[in-house]
Amino acid sequence: MDEKNLGAGKLGETEKAGLGAELGQSSEIGIFKEGLKVHPEPTADPLDPLNWPRWRKHTILAIVMYLYFMFTYVTTNTVPSFPELQEELGISYSQVNWTVAIPALGLAVGPLFWSSLADIYGRRIIFLAGTLIAFAATIGAGAANNYGGYMAARFFQGFGVSPGSTVGMAVIMDLYFEYERGQKLGLWVLAIDTGLLVGPIIGGFIDLVSADWIQWLTAIQFAVLLGLEFVFMSETLYPRTYMLARMPIEIPGAADLEKLADQKGSPAAVELKRTTKLMALNVRPVPGLRHPKPWDSIIRFMLTFKYPVVVILVMTYCFAWYWWMLSVITMIPAAYVQYSPQIQGLLFVGLLLGTLFSEIFASGTLSDYIVARLARKNNGVRLPEMRLWLAYPAALLSATGLIIWGVSIDRGYHWMVGQIAFFLFGAGIQMGNTVTASYVVDCYPLQSMSVITFYAVLINLSAFIDPFFIASWQARSGFTWTFAAQGIITFFASVPVIGILQRWGGSLRAAAGQPSWVNPEYDAL
Repeated sequence: MDEKNLGAGKLGETEKAGLGAELGQSSEIGIFKEGLKVHPEPTADPLDPLNWPRWRKHTILAIVMYLYFMFTYVTTNTVPSFPELQEELGISYSQVNWTVAIPALGLAVGPLFWSSLADIYGRRIIFLAGTLIAFAATIGAGAANNYGGYMAARFFQGFGVSPGSTVGMAVIMDLYFEYERGQKLGLWVLAIDTGLLVGPIIGGFIDLVSADWIQWLTAIQFAVLLGLEFVFMSETLYPRTYMLARMPIEIPGAADLEKLADQKGSPAAVELKRTTKLMALNVRPVPGLRHPKPWDSIIRFMLTFKYPVVVILVMTYCFAWYWWMLSVITMIPAAYVQYSPQIQGLLFVGLLLGTLFSEIFASGTLSDYIVARLARKNNGVRLPEMRLWLAYPAALLSATGLIIWGVSIDRGYHWMVGQIAFFLFGAGIQMGNTVTASYVVDCYPLQSMSVITFYAVLINLSAFIDPFFIASWQARSGFTWTFAAQGIITFFASVPVIGILQRWGGSLRAAAGQPSWVNPEYDAL
């Protein structure tokens, strides 16, 4: 289908230029924060999510992180129970590895289904529907007594929790300004990475009861999440362009964001129902927006291949870097076969500590600091390529960790060596994930839902593919050469690509032009 024939989300050149100017070009007119123009532009509406109090924003962010934590938690919490699953279901080690791959397939397919629906009916109802599906599928996985039924339930676990990626990111974009996003996206990425690593730790101890109880505990966690979503998660999809025309913040020229905190109007000034005024279970299209068609997320996924900076970085990160995480996770039971499932679960602590250390000291907040500092030197203009500086040490850390771990297993080094390797690898993965998500969103902020859908599909597709070949690769080559090869690929594939994007990313974006669609919040009727 021709891109220009999309039925929703089209912008004229004048509108694009106006919105584009808001994204970083220096201007003497507008709302500023520490000398840099803010995006998105806030309204005088108390119902605007950008104007909500911090406690409400942070509560919703915590719920988004909870769902994104479960996104990978359900994939890996069964790893310590692999021996029991093999015996119970009568399957091989390769087949039990596939039980990790199948929910990743659901995670890859889900964003293509949910993303457009979230732009039509809102974020809240999609979170509730997805969590309910995941809850039901988890009960099915706990009750399954054959391989086929178990695999079907695992797929729908992934499918149900998949709104945590694209819709979760959209909620963050609804709630926070651009200058805050590095930190918030870093926390969002931290949730998925900790879920990936905490899952096996908890699963190892629950396996003391039974493999089935891993699923029953997960069902309880989904039930708690469902309650939190219903009570505390307000709708965040907001008709920004529509409301900016009706409730703008009146400023004479330039103004500081902090000094405008009290400049709010009355919600009753505009009759349109929005955010907290919508029904608790809203099943109608959110008013004041031009909505995409339900299938537009699939069309826009395909059209995103036209924008090389997104394709190049996402493909490189997913298929030359991130998917080795699944290699490590699924091979830990084989690497440490002498230990009980509980001890194997604890061996994920090194990965978890590296991830946490990276987020606190070297990820989202540091990324925001670097971008702000470089922007001041660039006459107040932010460039997406400023996000890429952290990718170089991230690639080096991940590659080093992979090589050390592979060698440590074959040579029988103390398990602490493996933990140091995991720390380095986990820190690199967290930094790389944050850089990738932040960069693609900064490149196309008005199409953030589409680029994150593209990213979510491919990163979970890589996670789906890896478990199908890693066990046989290790059996042929041993741990040393398998993981040394992965480390070499990570560094020597990623670093040149990052350098190319940093040097020519702006030119590639200019040559590709702007997409003809935008997120619905920027596209009024």
